[in-house]
Amino acid sequence: MSKSAKAVKAVAKPAKPAKTAVAAPATAAPQAAATAAKPSVKKVVLAYSGGLDTSIILKWLQDEYHCEVVTFTADIGQGEEIEPARAKALKMGIKPENIHIEDLREEFVRDFVFPMFRANALYEGEYLLGTSIARPLIAKRLVEIAKKSKADAISHGATGKGNDQVRFELGAYALLPGVKVIAPWREWDLLSREKLLAYADKHGIPVDFKKRKGGAPYSMDANLLHISYEGGVLEDPNFEPEANMWRLTVSPEKAPNKAETIELTYAKGDVVAINGVKMSPAQVLTKLNELGGKHGIGRLDKVENRYVGMKSRGCYETPGGTILLTGHRAIESITLDREVLALKDDLMPRYARLVYNGYWFSPERELLQGLIDASQATVNGTVKLKLYKGTIMCTGRESATDSLFDAKISTFDDDGGAYNQADAAGFIKLNALRLRIGANVKAKRAAAGKAAKPVAKKPAAKPAAKPAAAPKAAAKPAAAPKAAPKAAAPKAAKAK
Repeated sequence: MSKSAKAVKAVAKPAKPAKTAVAAPATAAPQAAATAAKPSVKKVVLAYSGGLDTSIILKWLQDEYHCEVVTFTADIGQGEEIEPARAKALKMGIKPENIHIEDLREEFVRDFVFPMFRANALYEGEYLLGTSIARPLIAKRLVEIAKKSKADAISHGATGKGNDQVRFELGAYALLPGVKVIAPWREWDLLSREKLLAYADKHGIPVDFKKRKGGAPYSMDANLLHISYEGGVLEDPNFEPEANMWRLTVSPEKAPNKAETIELTYAKGDVVAINGVKMSPAQVLTKLNELGGKHGIGRLDKVENRYVGMKSRGCYETPGGTILLTGHRAIESITLDREVLALKDDLMPRYARLVYNGYWFSPERELLQGLIDASQATVNGTVKLKLYKGTIMCTGRESATDSLFDAKISTFDDDGGAYNQADAAGFIKLNALRLRIGANVKAKRAAAGKAAKPVAKKPAAKPAAKPAAAPKAAAKPAAAPKAAPKAAAPKAAKAK
């Protein structure tokens, strides 16, 4: 209140200090607006992991917004126990009916990962979008829980520098346009580890010993598709991470010396069985992670361009996803028309950027998805892949119902008249027509240039004749010195 009083006094001063008075309200206005906005939130749904950061956010929401908090914890295959989040939430005063813990692994792979892999999506030619594709699902469930619990806001723990804030919020606004979003990292002043730990100690929030000592030298984000590592020591793009950083894969050097061949069965672009054993989407990805990790497959160290504008270095492990991509391109190679494949490859970078930037629920992504899914109707069959020391080699692909590979036509042996090689002459000539026309035009231009060159040389020959007469002109002045002494002598005499 004392700050408000000072602001009022500043406004009441004479006209001379008016410039200072105008500056004070400009700074205070946003603070006042933010304070006024906080009481309007009655209930907020928080994406809650049970970790230090989101536990601090939970308490901060209670203190700053004086609102009821609903927690949502999702199991998307991050490989850690999520039930402890329930006990932590209860300890912090959350009502049992306001605690939501859900296993979303099947939905994650079926409705998000598999559709993305039908597109063969790679961001900037390398990144398999493991973090990006998980955010739309979390945003979707946040909104659904908000509707069910009649909450008027959602909250997340993404920082103001990263892509995740964009992904969460674009998804939320697409599904619930009027929802309020609270992003504590864009509001509070707890911007250092020391401040976070002090806040946790003040409010009795348990802190893991490792985190108090500094924690891991980088941050990690895991789900069933991948693990990402960034920040800390990895912020130096020239620093090679230690071998023990990698969690899902062995190093290729330490992978088995014997290759392993696996068979993937595809139905409409999705893997439905491994080595003849039918599996659910989540089971498929879990098994491929195991196989790929064993053979050191799927590591990536990349500097990428964040949507918010900066470059960022990230290390990724995506063993199962790397196998999925290789296998999918192999089965498409015999079941899709050449121009359909080319069109998909043209569209893929745009699709990947939409996923990376958070536009999963945008009309353009859904439009592209419809086209991509339609192309997958014939992507059925089996693929054999050999896994060996970080590499994947396709050793066979087959489709009993949809293969466009016709051995009778493609053989170099006698095809029995299936293909008339004489037809190639006309095909080549037609395709060469524009090349021949272009070559003829170039030849005409070159000939015209040569014809113009002699005209340009004639003016150059005339100046060459003038220097030839110069020696004669030089001979005349040689006689002049003789006349000069005669004329000079009388003049000299007269001068005396």
